[in-house]
Amino acid sequence: MSSVNDPAASEQPSDRTTIGAPANTVVTGAAGWLGTGLVSALAGDGECGRGGTIRGLIRKEEGSSHLPERVELITGDVTDPASLDRLFDGLTGDIDLVHTAGIIHPVKSTDEFDAINHVGTRNVMDAAKRAGVRRVVHVSSNSPFGTNGARDDRFVNDEPYHPYLGYGRSKMDAELAVLDAVENGLNAVMVRPPWFYGPHQPARQTTFFTMVRRGRFPILGDGGQVRSMTYIDNLVQGIVRAELTDTAPGKGWWIADAEPYTVNEIVATVGDALRAEGFEVKPNSFRLPDLAGTVAEKIDTATQKAGRYITQFHVLGEMNKNIAVDISAARADLGYDPQVSLAEGMRNSIRWCIEQGIDL
Repeated sequence: MSSVNDPAASEQPSDRTTIGAPANTVVTGAAGWLGTGLVSALAGDGECGRGGTIRGLIRKEEGSSHLPERVELITGDVTDPASLDRLFDGLTGDIDLVHTAGIIHPVKSTDEFDAINHVGTRNVMDAAKRAGVRRVVHVSSNSPFGTNGARDDRFVNDEPYHPYLGYGRSKMDAELAVLDAVENGLNAVMVRPPWFYGPHQPARQTTFFTMVRRGRFPILGDGGQVRSMTYIDNLVQGIVRAELTDTAPGKGWWIADAEPYTVNEIVATVGDALRAEGFEVKPNSFRLPDLAGTVAEKIDTATQKAGRYITQFHVLGEMNKNIAVDISAARADLGYDPQVSLAEGMRNSIRWCIEQGIDL
């Protein structure tokens, strides 16, 4: 695949122009799953690697030993505007910012959704404007747009907002905060990944592998629900292309693997990947009626209205939904070209777990 920085890339139409990497790259959420993958790629010698300063925002309670030594770390929080100003202190030359920080599964209460995803994003956009940032890439989600109405539906780039519960509302409000910042002169764009997977995964993804290995992953109904997914390297490629392709501010793109997968395909592929890495995998026998997802969603909705959040009900409530996207705009506008298949990506994820000594 041609380099993101190569203006002569073979898939690039004549009206697409690229810009060089900046002197300074700043990443919020640098110690998180996506943030780790992103800063590791930026600091590496692969396609997305670059020179200059790479600086990451991490919270004081987060570990950082897994991050490349080259990455400069600033302790702070998106809910603390003063710490965001420190993020840009001392930087000279042009600055690009990738905003990956956010919360998907809150621990204390659903108030964290708004405080971190929405207000935190407003704080980040304000700090970027004050710092004179050249280009901002905000990492959004599929959740501001809800779920597909049918299995053959695909979310497109001009999809209207229809947020799914508290997380979806907070990420919608975050997008609106980005668009407000654009109206005020900030050069910001958005990428919208669905469920992503790959190395540096949190415990919940490891649990997914364990459930598949034991034949206990809950498949609802006939398992034909379709899901777009994104291998983390594909997502990093999309982020960098959104950063370094000269487009109008305020645009957003779906970034996902080439095609959606059915739940049956996902579970079967993970099982095959585990076997290929030497694990014994039991046939999946955990089937639930489609109604189980509907009941879980109702419990999840009521629980969130009360300000509480139970991850298991939320995840199960989504399992009978279709969430699939059309990446053709990202292909056309950015030259985005996902290279890693589900089978390869899942094997990479499993190998990473083995290297970390994680028991699957």
